[in-house]
Amino acid sequence: MDNFIKNFWENQAKEFKGHHKASWGDNYALELEFELISGYIKDGFQVLDVGCANGFAAIAHAKKNKINLTGIDFAAEMIKYALENKKSQNIDNVSFIEGDITKIEFENNSFDIVYTTRVLINLPNWELQKKGILECIRVTKPGGLVIFLEAFYEPLVKLNALRLIAGLDPLEEHDFNRYIKKYKLEDFAKSLNLSFHNIDFSSVYYLGTRFIRELATDYKSYEGFSNPINFDFFKLERKYSGGGFGIQQAYIIKKDPFQ
Repeated sequence: MDNFIKNFWENQAKEFKGHHKASWGDNYALELEFELISGYIKDGFQVLDVGCANGFAAIAHAKKNKINLTGIDFAAEMIKYALENKKSQNIDNVSFIEGDITKIEFENNSFDIVYTTRVLINLPNWELQKKGILECIRVTKPGGLVIFLEAFYEPLVKLNALRLIAGLDPLEEHDFNRYIKKYKLEDFAKSLNLSFHNIDFSSVYYLGTRFIRELATDYKSYEGFSNPINFDFFKLERKYSGGGFGIQQAYIIKKDPFQ
C-alpha cells in the first residue's frame, strides 16, 4: 500500500512539475493552509516542512520570513522539482532532501516549528501515523510547536450527512489517503502529556465548495476548482470559520519545555 501511495506522488510530480497542482489543485485551500502556518513562523526560526512536495509552499514561507527552512519528502521526483523551484527563484534560506516522516533523519530538538500539510494521511494505517507524529515531536525543540494540518474523518461524515439530506453523492477519501480520526489524535496527544489545540480553519470554505456549490451553480461547467463560488467562500472563510465541517483542520501541539 505504501508503495502505491509513493508511486502516486512520484507521478504527480512528473505530471505537474513545479506547479501547486502537484500537491493539490485547490489553490484557495492551499492559501488557507499557508496563511495558518505562516502565522506561527517568526524570523530566526529553524523550520521543518515534512512532506514538502515540490516546495511550492516551503519556498513561499522562506521568501516571506527570515528563517532557515528544510523541506523533506519521500517522493524523489517531488524533491527534484523542489530543487528546480529553489534554483529558478534564487532563494538560499531553504533546502530540500528526500526523507520519510516515520524516520526523520535529524537530531532530537532541532527545529522551532515542524509542520505537515496533508502528509500523515498518506500513511496507510494509524500505527504508522502515530510513528510519524512521534518523529515530528522528537525533532522539535523543547517549547517549540508541531503543526499537523491534515484531513479528518469526523468532518467528512458531518459534511456527507448534509449532502445526503440534499440528495448529493457522498464525498469519499482518495485511494491514497487515510483520513485521521480526531479523537484518536487527541487521545494520543493526551497520552503523551502534550498540550494542544484544534483550529477548524476551513468549514465555511468546505460548506461553500463541497455543498452549496453543487446546489447553487452549474458546477459541472467549471473545470477543477475554477468555479468562482470558490473564491467567494475563500473570502468568507477569512472572516468567519468554525462549525465542524472543515475536512482540513489543524492541531497545534506544544512540546513541553522540559521534554
